[in-house]
Amino acid sequence: MTQPIALITGASRGIGAATAQLLAQRGYDLAINYQHNAAAANEVVAAAHSHGVRAVAIQADVSQESDVVHLFKRIDDELGTITALVNNAGIVQPQTRVEWITEDRLDLMYRTNVNSAFLCCREAVTRMATDKGGQGGAIVNVSSAASRLGAPNEYVDYAASKAAVDALTKGLSLEVAAQGIRVNAVRPGLIETEIHASGGEPDRVARMAPAIPMQRGGTAEEVAQSIAWLLSDEASYITGSFIDAAGGR
Repeated sequence: MTQPIALITGASRGIGAATAQLLAQRGYDLAINYQHNAAAANEVVAAAHSHGVRAVAIQADVSQESDVVHLFKRIDDELGTITALVNNAGIVQPQTRVEWITEDRLDLMYRTNVNSAFLCCREAVTRMATDKGGQGGAIVNVSSAASRLGAPNEYVDYAASKAAVDALTKGLSLEVAAQGIRVNAVRPGLIETEIHASGGEPDRVARMAPAIPMQRGGTAEEVAQSIAWLLSDEASYITGSFIDAAGGR
């Protein structure tokens, strides 16, 4: 059996770090991608090593094509050919309405949330596809419930970027289904991570919890469970599908 090797982008914190921990427990070797926080990424690597798997932290800005190419080359050299990709890297920016959005804000949002997923999928497919000599694999894109809800008055640009990730998920799944690659997405709702501070409201989950049918925010570990399941053989006949990890929203 081929040793599973997973790349998780944006894996130094939050959902990415929780996914790394769970996959390490399940025997995956890991490439832990980070952009700025080397110390946090190295903590994730150390935790993975405690489960007896190989893990490396690799700095790369996955919104930049040259960095993505370098990232995958390092994985090839240090771990081998990946069998799993989790496109988790993403940002929000301070809450605003559409009438105040700038071109610079849009450029950063789409490069980080959309371009990165396309570029990483491209590199993964060239390695996984059976018609290119690969052994197949699985891709999970981390989208957001905002792609369905629109995030009015706060993050319409973020919601639109995640809708693009949904379209990538569906379209790519159809392109590569016959090449042994499954492509799915998880759409988290209000999850207790540091991303809300980036939007200017660290306590956003607590404020909005009464509007969630389950009356609470989710945890990064709960989202990681859905990601790990979609990567696993238990989901072997599932592609082009979406799991809404959103507490009923």
